[in-house]
Amino acid sequence: MPDFWSNSGFHLLHRNDDGHLAVTDAFLGAYFMRPEVRPVPESCDAERALHAELTANPRAQVPAERIAELADADAGENYQVLLDFRDRLVAAGTVEACYMGLFRGGGARLPGLFVDQMAHVITRNILDGTDEALEARAGELFFREQTVTIKDGAVMLADTETVAMYAASTGQSDLGRLIVEAGTPLKKVELDVLGEHNAATYWDRDERHDTVLDVTFTRPGLDALCRLLEAWVAHFIDTRVRIQPVQKITDERWVWHLGLDAEASTLLDDLYNGVDVGDERRERLLSLFRLEFEDASLMRPDIAGRPVYMAMAMTEKKRLRLKPQNLLANLPLAPEA
Repeated sequence: MPDFWSNSGFHLLHRNDDGHLAVTDAFLGAYFMRPEVRPVPESCDAERALHAELTANPRAQVPAERIAELADADAGENYQVLLDFRDRLVAAGTVEACYMGLFRGGGARLPGLFVDQMAHVITRNILDGTDEALEARAGELFFREQTVTIKDGAVMLADTETVAMYAASTGQSDLGRLIVEAGTPLKKVELDVLGEHNAATYWDRDERHDTVLDVTFTRPGLDALCRLLEAWVAHFIDTRVRIQPVQKITDERWVWHLGLDAEASTLLDDLYNGVDVGDERRERLLSLFRLEFEDASLMRPDIAGRPVYMAMAMTEKKRLRLKPQNLLANLPLAPEA
C-alpha cells in the first residue's frame, strides 16, 4: 500500500486498541521544532533554555513566570498557545479525543492551524492502508481550503494555496483557464484533473496539493468523498452510516440536516425554514447528500429512521472550507450513542 502525507505526523504516533492515535513524546516534540517557537539569533537566554528543556522533555510543566521571563513578548505568546494545545492533547490521551472534545465540550477554542493539523493526521489514520487515490485527494478537503470552478456543469476543486502560487508565478488567476489547460507545464506547478484513468499519479505528488478533484454529481470524486465521510463517522463514533449524493431534497418530512461547511449550514437552515435564498446563493450549492443510519436505534427516538440531509457550498469568493467536525457534533444521535 502507498505511504503518503509524511508531514502529517502520523508516523510519530501509534494506535491504541480502538484504532485511535495515542499522543507520544515524539509527536509533541515535533511541535517545539516549529519555526514559531524555535530560537532565532536574537532570542534571549531564557528563551533558549526553555526551548532546550521542552525539546528534551515535551511534557515538562512550564509555570507562567517562565513565559514572563522571555524578552520577546511575541515568542512568549506563541509558547503559551502551543503549551495550551499540548496540555489539551496530553489530557485527552489521543488526537481523536482531543479533536472530538473541541466540538462536544462547549466552546473550547484552538487556533485553526491546530484544528486542521489534527484533522490532517486523523484523516491519514483513517486512510491508512488504502490504495484509493481519489479518497486520499478527497481527504485533503478535511484540512485544506479549496478554490471552486464550475465550468460546463462540472464542479472542480483545486487547492487554494496552490492556485495562489500559480497566479503569483504567471500573473493569471482564472482557475477555469487553468483547468482547461490541465496537464500543460506551468512555471511552478502542474494541475491535473484527477480521475480513474490517472488516479495513481496522486501518490507521487501527495504533498504537492496540485491535483484537481472533480466533485460533479455521479463522478467518482464525489463518490470518494462520500466513502470518506462514512469512514470519518465510523472512526469516531463507531456508527455505520450510508451517504449518497442527491440532486434535490423532495422529502416532505425533512426533519434533520447539517452543513459540511459554514456556507452550507446557513443555506440549509434558510431552505428548511422556507426563506427565499435567491438565485445567487442557491448557485453556491455544490452538492446535496442523504445520510442514513444502518442501525436506526442509534438515532434520537424522535428522528429514528429518517434521513439526514447534508450540503456542501462555496462562499461568494468561490472558496470551500469543509468542517468535518460538523458530522461529529450535529448528527441526531441517541444520548447513549
